Amino acid sequence: MPRPSPASPLLSLPGAVPAEAPDEGVAAHYGDLFREQRALADGTGFVDLSHRGVITVTGAERLSWLHLLLTQHVSDLPPGHATEALILSAHGHIEHAVSLVDDGETTWMHTEPGNQEALIAYLESMKFFYRAEVADRTDEIAVVHLPAGSIAEVPGKAVVRETAHGRDLFLPRTDLESFAADHGPAIGVLALEALRVEAHRPRLGLETDHRTIPHELGWIGTAVHLQKGCYRGQETVARVHNLGKPPRRLVFLHLDGSEVHLPPHGTPVRLASDGEEGRQLGFVTTSARHHELGPIALALVKRNVPVDAPLMAGSTAAAQEVVVEP
Repeated sequence: MPRPSPASPLLSLPGAVPAEAPDEGVAAHYGDLFREQRALADGTGFVDLSHRGVITVTGAERLSWLHLLLTQHVSDLPPGHATEALILSAHGHIEHAVSLVDDGETTWMHTEPGNQEALIAYLESMKFFYRAEVADRTDEIAVVHLPAGSIAEVPGKAVVRETAHGRDLFLPRTDLESFAADHGPAIGVLALEALRVEAHRPRLGLETDHRTIPHELGWIGTAVHLQKGCYRGQETVARVHNLGKPPRRLVFLHLDGSEVHLPPHGTPVRLASDGEEGRQLGFVTTSARHHELGPIALALVKRNVPVDAPLMAGSTAAAQEVVVEP
């Protein structure tokens, strides 16, 4: 069993409601989900992501070594430049996803909660004679997220990973409570998840299963660099990109707003014309309630599902938008 991250001290803040799997250890929300979403969308507040695994790699050859293992081109990664990368199986299936930045001396990565031990075990097994040291920093370093447009001042101790979606800060865990006091309001992970679904951004373990390849989720170009080789699974990536199509594709769903319950992860997706007893064509990966769009979801469906076909997510009617072209 993966070792859980320490429970966040911010769960003691007023109104905090603990999140469920896979986000145990931090708050789902602090009492008003839509207010929190609007705050994020407006560039205010912060999200406690201190449950995520944090890994650092140091040493003179850290980037050239990681370049051989990751799907991303990182051998010449400039200090402060944020990127994301995957580790694939020999058959091209996604095993790990990391968000990373290098500060000129250390490569900082965060990954899914509890995933850091398996990732470190793989990295250690591939180190050979490279001058690189891998460390699990989860117990001492917390990740917090500032939304795009935030003008909050970043503490001097923090390492910053800045993207179009906001800034991830690697912050000493002992500074979490003082950070919250200075940078509130605190916002739960459900608000961040709703904005992630709206932006069609996949997440390891939710949009992926044991056979997912990067092409199915739109990770080609953002997490997979097509002009580099020399990593495990590269042959599958090149073959599908150049010669074929992935067997499945990510779609965005507008769900029937009259339903009380959201379809959970794994809910079968079928053609609406076939009804609830029809052949399963995919499954819901993440669903959320959005402050403007209402109930929405991401789903992974077979590539040949017509792009204009009305769908059913369990018993819920769903209209699809294309994320990955068939």
